[in-house]
Amino acid sequence: MLCSLLIYISLGTLSLSHTLQKRAVTNPGPAGWTSLGCYTDQNPRTLTTGVTGSVPGGSAAMTVSLCTNACKSRNFLYAGVDATGLPSGWEYKGCYVDNANGRVIPNAQPASQLNTVARCVNACQTAGYVVAGMEFGSECYCGNAAFNGPALVADSQCSMKCPGNPAEKCGAGARLSVYASGNLTVYPVPKAQSADLPGKWEYKGCISEGTPRRIWKYQTILKNNTATECLNRCAQFGFMAGGLEYGTECFCGDVVDIETNNGLVKPENECKTVCPGDPRYYCGGGSRLSWYAWDLTDPLYKWNYPAGNDAGSYKFFVPGVVVPLLTTVGVNGKITFVEKAGTGPPNSTGAFELDPSLVGTGDWKSAWRTMRGLKTDVFCSAGMTLPDKVGRQINVGGWSGTSTFGVRLYWPDGEPGVNSTNDWQENAAEIKLQRGRWYPSGMIMSNGSMLIVGGQDGSNGAPVPSLEVLPRVGPVIDMEWLRRTDPNNLYPFLYVLPGGGIFVGYYNEARILDPVTFETVRTLPQMPGNVNNPGAGRTYPLEGAAMMLPQEAPYSEPVTMLVCGGSTTGAATANDNCVSIQPENPSSNWTIERMPSQRVMPCITALPDGTYLIANGAQAGVAGFGLANTPNLNAVLYDPSKPVNQRMSIMANTTVARMYHSEAILMQDGRVIISGSDPQSNAFPQEYRVEVFEPPYITSGAARPAYTITNKDWAYGDQITITVTAGDTANMRASLLGAVSSTHGNSMGQRTIFPAVSCAGGTCTITAPPDAKVCPPGWFQLFILDANKTPSVSTWVRIGGDPAQLGNWPPSKSFTKPGI
Repeated sequence: MLCSLLIYISLGTLSLSHTLQKRAVTNPGPAGWTSLGCYTDQNPRTLTTGVTGSVPGGSAAMTVSLCTNACKSRNFLYAGVDATGLPSGWEYKGCYVDNANGRVIPNAQPASQLNTVARCVNACQTAGYVVAGMEFGSECYCGNAAFNGPALVADSQCSMKCPGNPAEKCGAGARLSVYASGNLTVYPVPKAQSADLPGKWEYKGCISEGTPRRIWKYQTILKNNTATECLNRCAQFGFMAGGLEYGTECFCGDVVDIETNNGLVKPENECKTVCPGDPRYYCGGGSRLSWYAWDLTDPLYKWNYPAGNDAGSYKFFVPGVVVPLLTTVGVNGKITFVEKAGTGPPNSTGAFELDPSLVGTGDWKSAWRTMRGLKTDVFCSAGMTLPDKVGRQINVGGWSGTSTFGVRLYWPDGEPGVNSTNDWQENAAEIKLQRGRWYPSGMIMSNGSMLIVGGQDGSNGAPVPSLEVLPRVGPVIDMEWLRRTDPNNLYPFLYVLPGGGIFVGYYNEARILDPVTFETVRTLPQMPGNVNNPGAGRTYPLEGAAMMLPQEAPYSEPVTMLVCGGSTTGAATANDNCVSIQPENPSSNWTIERMPSQRVMPCITALPDGTYLIANGAQAGVAGFGLANTPNLNAVLYDPSKPVNQRMSIMANTTVARMYHSEAILMQDGRVIISGSDPQSNAFPQEYRVEVFEPPYITSGAARPAYTITNKDWAYGDQITITVTAGDTANMRASLLGAVSSTHGNSMGQRTIFPAVSCAGGTCTITAPPDAKVCPPGWFQLFILDANKTPSVSTWVRIGGDPAQLGNWPPSKSFTKPGI
């Protein structure tokens, strides 16, 4: 042990109660003071009053003169200078063997021929470390622990003098004189972590990185990386293989990727980079991965692989005359298509109506009707079906100038096989939005009014971070959360919740608004993104799709919101998961379910049996012209009646790329009509062809139930009688599916409700939903389903009337109004 205290007396002799071990005098002291020698200090301190704080520069600047002057100014007779010059709390911890299994203290400081114990310790403390070590006399190392299992040896093995103070020892060859502030943590020789792993993870070994590309594409840099942190991240997002590389790198993927990308088994000694978050273990090496696999006897997810008719089928439906921006199934059984200006031929009116009943009659052109009346550009507008008694369709917003203020109305007339004659009506001089909006969303509120949210001021213009109500009620209301998240919040997802609040999903956030004040009632947890980018988004331009999962009588269970797909800023890595939450459950958080493939710009369609078809989009990029690639040609069926992470079935494929500006909506016969694609890319053409996807309840060929109904205008809580004309009424159910306008992954108006049904013989009674919170006023397709969930063809019914009296709106002679 070195002497640690130089003691001086002012005009006196030493008289101390402590018994001290005296060493040689090393400094005679300043005038007026007498050196009494160098002593080994004790605990408690020999001289009890510290004055270091009064010396400019503190312990690092301390000298004998400064110390004795400070003590004299306080009328002390004795002064003691810490001979080591160490900061408070630092102590010698012993002599340790270095580099037997790797560097013990990792952070080397510049070697110096002025090195001393105090110089090295002070350098380490200044750099924020709590451990210092001297080696080969001139070398100084800093860290926060002693790593790699160093052996403690006799002090005599640290025999080299410090070049800056030959009275001190500064280690030796492969020997460290170690000092620490507080306790010294000594870690063992690291190894691959094979025990105490989270979940069902198992260590598999050391493998080489893939060629010509990485084994696993999802990489996250973790400053304090450990196997536990990395593997928990992989499992959270549904990946059953994970690897650690270069210490700080975490990779997630699938076991099959190792063979696919030419990974090779390597000796364990090639994976010897210490984990920065737990020095007991290795986290791979240079181009080497310590890799782990989840126990496949208890997998994180189970995708279903139906075959034949059970996989459904894509079929060509009809040649198109338009590349649509937005599609809506009308209450007249026909489908309206509107296009952005300039998409079709120069003389295009921008609007068409398709009568599915005339498809396949020999003259496909007869199924299409050219519509007129659009006066401004509907490019990236919003659409809804009004709850008035004729189910008028409304389109709001648009691309630039007057278009962004546009309000356009269409009264669906005719019926399947019977010609329609009405056209769109628009007059911006008489009725328009309060704010111009490009990429807004619209929703029918529980009071029957229309809520219009968000957008931008024309093409790539300034944000319009506000909402407004139609018919006009008061001014627009600015929303901080829309302003803050622009431009990644366009076409936000809007739903009335059964508790009365309004769910808004935008970018990677969500909240519940009060339906009267529009103040935030609850801010929901942030939506998870990708495994390597938690900040990935879900709304345009990072475009995903959203659905409200079914509500079922007696409506006592919390409703669930589902959001699938999307992408990231920067790298534009498409999301490969769906997330869901019960927004009205205060303790609910987002649940992540991995999808079979990455998908940006998806469309989701609610089906009458309570399942959801996920289709369209790309596997990479973001929404916009020419900004995505690798079309996703596969359909996925999501069944919320199954356990979480077992809900997805990989269905049939199409050959038609459905990229930016594609749509998918449910027809009355239960098929999904799929249209559009306008990426404006040389790789993918504008798509005029119209397809249908036939779900398994169609491709099975099963006999379908049928019914007749007289009352098609329901009040809340009504008992509605139907007559079943085909099918067994045992265990019969009914489903109500809201009228939808489809654009940009947003199904405005979507809602699925399973009302109470009771049957006696061929007569069934359906109890209408109880109120406008469970079922906002509007038009719904009514299906009945047999015990095998085979649906009938639907009939349109209106529920909840027209409480906002939209039938008398707008107050303008330019618009035909049906009345109340």
